[in-house]
Amino acid sequence: RVRAADIVGIGVDTTGSTPLPVDEHGQPLAFHTAFKKTPAALAWLWKDHTGFAEAEAITATAAAMRPQYQAKCGGKYSSEWFWSKIWHCAKEAPAVFDAACTWVEHADWMAAVLTGTDHPDKLKRGICAAGHKAMFHPDWGGYPDEEFLRALDPKLVRVRRTLPNRAYTVADAAGELTEDWAKKLGLRPGSPVAVGAFDAHLGGVGSGIRPGTLVKIIGTSTCDMMVAPLAEKLPDILGLCGIVPESILPGYYGLEAGQSAVGDIFNWFVRCSGQSHETLTRDAAKLQPGESGLLGLDWHNGNRTILTDQRLTGLLVGLTLHTEPAEIYRALVEATAFGARRIVERFEEYGVKADRVVNCGGISVKNTLVMQIYADVLNRPMEISRSAQTCALGAAMAGAVVGGAHPNFAEAAAAMTGTLKKKFLPNPTNVARYDRLYRQYRRLHDIHGTTGHAENLHDLMKELLALRDEVRHG
Repeated sequence: RVRAADIVGIGVDTTGSTPLPVDEHGQPLAFHTAFKKTPAALAWLWKDHTGFAEAEAITATAAAMRPQYQAKCGGKYSSEWFWSKIWHCAKEAPAVFDAACTWVEHADWMAAVLTGTDHPDKLKRGICAAGHKAMFHPDWGGYPDEEFLRALDPKLVRVRRTLPNRAYTVADAAGELTEDWAKKLGLRPGSPVAVGAFDAHLGGVGSGIRPGTLVKIIGTSTCDMMVAPLAEKLPDILGLCGIVPESILPGYYGLEAGQSAVGDIFNWFVRCSGQSHETLTRDAAKLQPGESGLLGLDWHNGNRTILTDQRLTGLLVGLTLHTEPAEIYRALVEATAFGARRIVERFEEYGVKADRVVNCGGISVKNTLVMQIYADVLNRPMEISRSAQTCALGAAMAGAVVGGAHPNFAEAAAAMTGTLKKKFLPNPTNVARYDRLYRQYRRLHDIHGTTGHAENLHDLMKELLALRDEVRHG
């Protein structure tokens, strides 16, 4: 049992971008009787894509008026992010939009609640959410300017005027734990609460992220995190979810990429097939790479990186009357691995080298087949974070730093993080077969996900069959 006296500080992590419309007291509008049955008054979860048209308009307007905004968020703005959600609310639920004093990211709101910050003007907004999802950057003094937002919709100017010109890192304290919340949580009142951040970014912290280490947080979706010293001059990387100063660790740029669905894809097929993960995994593990003759695209919830297009959909090529459920399941796992490889390639195309890959999240510890396929497809050892709750651990590390238990995150990482002894190593035979499959994946990826490709795919199915027959018959 941990004693309250041993808790020196608190960290907060949530999903994001998950903004909430709040009133002048910082209370979500969903708590109001008038909006109790209004979905738009609830938190707008990150995976909501209803603002896709608004995201496209933001991208086009930024290209015309503020190309620097576009460059810092990977070249395209996403429907998963702050402004597209708020603008969509203004169009589709104007009563909610008009009633909101401002909009607050869930991570920032949680820290405000714990510290008794009851007015939106007083809460500290984290650079993690602001920089990666709301176009905040020190180069232009914070959030997008009013002229730009007015060109989108004059209503957005009112929201901009409620936002500060400063954002804070997880090494900053948002405030102190209130008496009321201390009683509810069994903690000491006055304990410092760190500024909030996203679960994936703090998952990187909890996995001991440092330059050269790619941290993959694998769950319903996947987030890929890297850091680079602020002293380095980094290029703008097309397709990333932003390069933001100190969004993950103080003193470093935070680089974010990811896939909009991974575990959700596997869960979808479990529901469709009526078979369990355990059964499908067991049977899929008996197959060799290429043996199914199948190849898929992992876009069942759109593509986050590198295409930033939530209107793309999943695809499976090579189905026959003899295809078995386990073959489809394995092909879906392989598709997510190919998507992960494309992300690593994009980092390295711009000079950001991934010398080490550390995985965390539920799938990394629950499914050894997934980890082995990832090792073979990426042709890199896959390490697993020692903690099964790395996002919570990263938040705890933020609490430890603001509470003075560790002077900085480097010392906190040395004391609190590590990896399991077991590593998943690439199998050379599998690597060669997956290289062959990946070339076909890239054809599907580029033809269906980008413009300007006139390549004929007539031979693709036959190539899959040829590889299948080679594997089956030797």
